[in-house]
Amino acid sequence: MLCGVFALGGCTSVRYYTQAVRGQASLVVHRQPVARLLREPTTDPTLAVRLSLALQARQFASDALDLPNNRSYTRYVDLHRPYVVWNVFATPRFSVAPVRHCFPVAGCVAYRGWFHEASAEADAARLRRRGDDVWVGGVPAYSTLGWFADPILSSMLRWDDDELAGTIFHELAHQLLYVKGDTAFNESFATFVQREGLRQWRAHRGLSPSPADTQAMTAGFTRLVLDLRARLKVLYASGVDEEAMETGKQGEIAAFRVRYAHWRDSHWHGDTRYDAWVAKPINNARLLPFGLYDQWEPAFAALFAQAGQRWPAFYQRVRRLAREPQEQRDARLQALLAATRQVADRKLNQ
Repeated sequence: MLCGVFALGGCTSVRYYTQAVRGQASLVVHRQPVARLLREPTTDPTLAVRLSLALQARQFASDALDLPNNRSYTRYVDLHRPYVVWNVFATPRFSVAPVRHCFPVAGCVAYRGWFHEASAEADAARLRRRGDDVWVGGVPAYSTLGWFADPILSSMLRWDDDELAGTIFHELAHQLLYVKGDTAFNESFATFVQREGLRQWRAHRGLSPSPADTQAMTAGFTRLVLDLRARLKVLYASGVDEEAMETGKQGEIAAFRVRYAHWRDSHWHGDTRYDAWVAKPINNARLLPFGLYDQWEPAFAALFAQAGQRWPAFYQRVRRLAREPQEQRDARLQALLAATRQVADRKLNQ
């Protein structure tokens, strides 16, 4: 994930600018070389195992995936908190379009990141007072696009081995290629690199592929959420009065919970991994992150196949695509998606 907190220069709020500078500076000051920690006898053995694995994944990223070979993810920071930043997402009360924040480096993004949870909650409260739907989400890792040597964070080590390695691949992909202001492109590209890189990483370590069921369930849940967002978009464009709009909004959210329960029980034998998310309050802002990370991923998979599954050739194709105007770029990605679906449909009908 690219964190909006790094895009410092475009923020007009002195408070926001100050906390961003201090937060990033704190990470720089508290970085410790992983190699040194691994040599020290006082390092906790469990921490040493995780850091060693992260360092191996970091090396694999450059050697096998042709990702940037720099000092990122060769140092460690113990945050002493669960997340490195908290992102604040907001939408108007009757809209699924985000309140966007524009910065010189990152372009326009759908959130603002704060290094302290209390500051994020204060920002969220301000947005709620003006009538917006708001959601605050913790972020375990982010990329500075190569401006700093991004460290391994203690918040990343709560994940399993696959998620840790995959996140390193994802964040290094942001360093390799980033299109200002096109979140869907950037995140879908990094997500493809993460998933394909993880497949190759597991093979390199002699492990079996990741369970397909997990990816399928994640994709299915995302489709359910995107369907809710689409239904709300139609409602908000209907022109009914505010009272009817609010009643319809709550009705759509309630109907989503019913559809979710049926999908969970009929397709996944009552697997409860998404129950907590569904049980919490749902508003427009909470739906924003869905679809951003994998909207174009099948299109990038098609590009990778066209490049003969060779990373340098693939990156060259992606760079050419990145230089096109967004309308033209989106049309190209949409064509790749359509071709991918046609191939999948033919296989199903054989």
